[in-house]
Amino acid sequence: MTTSSPEGVSLGMPQLPPPDYPADVRARLEADAREVVARYPDSRSALLPLLHLVQSQEGHVTRTGMQFCADVLDLTTAEVTAVATFYTMYRRKPSGDYQVGVCTNTLCAVMGGDAIFETLQEHLGVGNGGTTEDGKVTLEHIECNAACDFAPVVMVNWEFFDNQTPDSAKRLVDDLRAGTQVEPTRGAPLCTFKETARILAGFPDERAGAVEASGGAGPASLIGLRLAKGEALPARVVHPRAGGPEGSQPHDPSPSEHLSSHDAPQQTSASDPAHPAGPSAEEGE
Repeated sequence: MTTSSPEGVSLGMPQLPPPDYPADVRARLEADAREVVARYPDSRSALLPLLHLVQSQEGHVTRTGMQFCADVLDLTTAEVTAVATFYTMYRRKPSGDYQVGVCTNTLCAVMGGDAIFETLQEHLGVGNGGTTEDGKVTLEHIECNAACDFAPVVMVNWEFFDNQTPDSAKRLVDDLRAGTQVEPTRGAPLCTFKETARILAGFPDERAGAVEASGGAGPASLIGLRLAKGEALPARVVHPRAGGPEGSQPHDPSPSEHLSSHDAPQQTSASDPAHPAGPSAEEGE
């Protein structure tokens, strides 16, 4: 049943309160929530990790989850909703076991990120934010994965897969859907999105060897730090993509020298084949 306002706008009935969690689920979440809230001098500061906690229950932040956070923190559902809808790491609808994010920001885009994203949309048959019918993969474009020195980068549940190509990205999502184990380029072993959400809520990753495998930044990310410390790096000659001076041989870095895709560019930059990048002449030349 609907009513009409004086201006003729149709108004729907108020939304009913969300259903509560089953008693056993709520008891478990309340115990976890108490542990999270105890970390903060002001309880409302625990909202972000609590949203990750309820996301770990159902794979996205439901109205039930937001009501739970409001109850625990003595907030209004409007306050919780404002936060849950602001941050993109919180999903508002059912999504896949693996969140595949393709960086389409400037550097990754020109290195091939746009081509990877377009390829995966066609290959998976989903658009941005869409989930495959088997519920395994949700595809989205990311503004920046904070790994420009390994562009183009794909992240799966926030773990890095560096120096990707359209073909390697297709193999990656095919393996995820088939249940084949895949290994991130660096960082902890891959786990499901629900498991990732619980870790982001602040609970330890209890998988054997996972913490030790987390490691740190890749070698290309650390060159500036090494230079700042006064370390001398080996001299290397890297010719432009089109080749070096006439008669010279392009530098072929060894595996230990291959620090990033910038050192050994891959042919993945198909973002705008009709307008290839090239040097622009100065005005008056």
